[in-house]
Amino acid sequence: MPDEIILKMSSLVGVLFVVSLFIGRYFKGDPTLDAIPTVGFSDPILSYFSALQFNFDGVRMLKEGYQKTRPGLFKIANARRWMVLAAGSGLIEDIRKAPDDVLSRNEPTREAIQSEYTLNILNPSDKYSTDIIRSKLMRDVAATFKETREELVMAMDDLIPTREDKWVKVPIIQTLQRVICRATNRIFVGVPLCRDRDYLNLNVTYAANVVKFGMIISLFPKPLKLVVSRMLSNLPSQIQQEIEFIKPMVEERFAKMQEYGEDWDDKPNDLLMWHMSEAKGVERSVEGLARRLLVINFASIHSTSTTLTQVLYRLLANPEYIEPLRQEVDSVITEEGWTKAGMDKMHKIDSFIRETQRVDGFNLLSMTRLALRPFTFSNGVTVPAGTFVSIPASATHTDESIYPNAEEFDGFRFAKLRESKDDKITRRHQTVSTSSENLAFGLGKHTCPGRFFAVNEMKALFAHIIANYDFKFEERARAPRENWIAGTRFIGTANVMFRTRRK
Repeated sequence: MPDEIILKMSSLVGVLFVVSLFIGRYFKGDPTLDAIPTVGFSDPILSYFSALQFNFDGVRMLKEGYQKTRPGLFKIANARRWMVLAAGSGLIEDIRKAPDDVLSRNEPTREAIQSEYTLNILNPSDKYSTDIIRSKLMRDVAATFKETREELVMAMDDLIPTREDKWVKVPIIQTLQRVICRATNRIFVGVPLCRDRDYLNLNVTYAANVVKFGMIISLFPKPLKLVVSRMLSNLPSQIQQEIEFIKPMVEERFAKMQEYGEDWDDKPNDLLMWHMSEAKGVERSVEGLARRLLVINFASIHSTSTTLTQVLYRLLANPEYIEPLRQEVDSVITEEGWTKAGMDKMHKIDSFIRETQRVDGFNLLSMTRLALRPFTFSNGVTVPAGTFVSIPASATHTDESIYPNAEEFDGFRFAKLRESKDDKITRRHQTVSTSSENLAFGLGKHTCPGRFFAVNEMKALFAHIIANYDFKFEERARAPRENWIAGTRFIGTANVMFRTRRK
């Protein structure tokens, strides 16, 4: 997201936040919450200033609470309710084990992006998409690797046409968004739609618009939300565009399903087809499928491209890692070729990505839940219904008792830990692995179901860049300024110079 947009949004957030002081409900005192240590103001009115402060000073505030209370609980205010943070593996485990009818995962997400006004799934109670991603997409990572890599390479060749003797200037985050979007949609909708520039632009901009309009709509009281969304949001028109893009394909496939049943010679093996086979009721319509595709793209494109951009920024800031990474990639490719098995052997590539997630994670919090009824932690503290419960991921990931020299970036930190001959230890330190110490993808039954596909895609593209390009920041340039808004890191864009690798 460009810096000028961030600044405008920050100004708007500030103005509307002040308005919300008068139209939102005041925090009401609660004896159980009063007993939990507070970072910032505890006063019902002054706590609003702490909520505003969290938008730009959240890293420090979480660190302060974490260091003072671990293992224990502390609280921070947001605009409409208290947020109780759990520091320590035992309390994290309490959240992981809690049933959904006690600690809801969906409600905080709905509130953060205002999903009823932005995503608008026709039947949000139908979770069949998640089941498909957990089963088909996760299981078929190896089977789809050839297509994924082929599309990554073609997209890079199209977007970064390089030579050995000439540097090409590339706006890196925008370019990686389109590369990732194209490769991802090779598996989602197949060729040729995955290469249609208008289709790719639609999915990239839709994801950004969901975040933008969700943040704006969240600042208004419920009676005004629908009016604001209709006045400001272009998401309905984007949904209609998605319908128009996939309608001919969906109708043709449904016709073949009617004629041949569930199997025919050239039946596509992509995410859209998997959904068409499993969808029921309104979700089986073109509109239902279009909305699902947009939502899955929203969940995958920006998280993957943002992480990979941060990986490249870290590498450009620490160029001493380039040669050992190249040696690993060259060695593995010579032995295994460009295969899923080869990706699994690239421990340094994997480590560099995981360490970037640890140090530069784009969410301050993880596993945020809303207490639907009073919830008691294993330490005996009860939080009342209506309270947010979460984990301070940024503070956990920089805990010196977990990660020695935690504030320092060590690109091969996890590769060194994987030198053990114990397979259990080796697996524990992979990027896709989750634990109370590694919260980038969440933990427990709601862990990100698409992480295996996403990490494999990141590793394949990162290894391809390492193996085939020389790259550097523009002269006198460095990683751009970052901005925090509501606990989310928005990274700035920079131009990166590319040329074909000189061997």
